[in-house]
This record gives sequence, C-alpha cells and structure tokens, in this order.
Amino acid sequence: MGPADVLDVGRDAIYVMLQVSAPVMLVGLGVGLIIALFQALTQIQEMTLTFVPKIIAIFVSLLIFLPFMGQVLDGLMGRIAERIIGL
Repeated sequence: MGPADVLDVGRDAIYVMLQVSAPVMLVGLGVGLIIALFQALTQIQEMTLTFVPKIIAIFVSLLIFLPFMGQVLDGLMGRIAERIIGL
C-alpha cells in the first residue's frame, strides 16, 4: 500500500464522516435557528428552551437517519476490505 492509497483511504474516510454527520448537524442547525428566532420575537431568554428541543430533534433525526448512516459506513468498510484483499 503506497502513499497514494493511504491518501485515498483518508480522503474517503473524511467524505464519509461528512456524509454521516451532515444530516444530524443540519437538523440541529435548523432547530437552533427556529428557537433563536422564537426567542428574539418573544424576548424569552430561557436556557432550557435552547437545549431541550435541540436534544430531542437530534435524537429523532438519529433514529430517522440511522439506516442511511449504516449503509454509508458499510460501504466504507467494504471499500477498505477490498483494498486489504487486493494487497
């Protein structure tokens, strides 16, 4: 396995990390923006109002996106296994 192969595996791993984390991060960002807008409009500055809905939304999004995340990670493992076998 040469340096080019190591870079390819690293690049693939970073791309998979972005694919797996992006849906959950986008849900958290969306819920955070909605809550911030709500707080700005109503002048309510309660700390638990920011954390509890985000935690619930992220948990629900993890349940929804878990099959997709599993498929992406399984694909990465398959590609790495093919590289190992090809040595």
